[in-house]
This record gives sequence, structure tokens and C-alpha cells, in this order.
Amino acid sequence: MLNDIHPKLPMRNKAITKDYYINQLGFKELGDEDYEAYLMVKKDNIEIHFFLFKDLNPKENYGQVYIRPDNIDQLYQELLDKNIAIHPNGKLEIKPWGQKEFALLDPDTNLLTFGQSIL
Repeated sequence: MLNDIHPKLPMRNKAITKDYYINQLGFKELGDEDYEAYLMVKKDNIEIHFFLFKDLNPKENYGQVYIRPDNIDQLYQELLDKNIAIHPNGKLEIKPWGQKEFALLDPDTNLLTFGQSIL
């Protein structure tokens, strides 16, 4: 039986990634140990792990995570109120597949897509 999934995404600089997810998106750091090349963050029921990849070319990074919030309109507005950059092609909209979605790019161009069913 599968219970959870914790995606692992690349990061070039732990301090920058940590700042973005904790100070901007409101995640909390997990764990009692501070590993130089690894970071774990959690918000509500979402947990994302990051591994250090200093040579990552952000233009060639295709890391992606699809996250399902309970109230996508509220989340979107909260991010706008904090001046969090929305993906240029990822503004909040209803998609043909029955999801209301928007997207962000983190500092390493990992794509975070948020989607809530409208059906």
C-alpha cells in the first residue's frame, strides 16, 4: 500500500532554496540535523525534499510538482499579496481538464503547479 510521496527536487544553493520555501511560501524546515547537501520542508500535508546540484543549469531543469490545495483562490491571493512571482504562463485559470490551476517557478526553475478540481 502506498501512503505518501515526497518529491525530491534539485537545488543549486541551499540558503536560497530555504529562504524561498520558508520565508516566502510559508513552509517549515524538517529534521533535527542540518545536512549541507539536503533540505526537507513541509507545509500542511505537503513535504518536499531537495538535493544539492551545484552544476544545475536552471534553463535545463524540468523538476515539477503538482500540489492540490483546498482553497486555490485564497492561496493564489495570499501569494499575490506577498508579491510572490507567478509563472508568466501560469496565472490562475480554469483548464479544459476541469482544474483551476496556477504555477510558480522556484529559484532553480522547479515548476510548482497548484490545482483544484472544479467538478
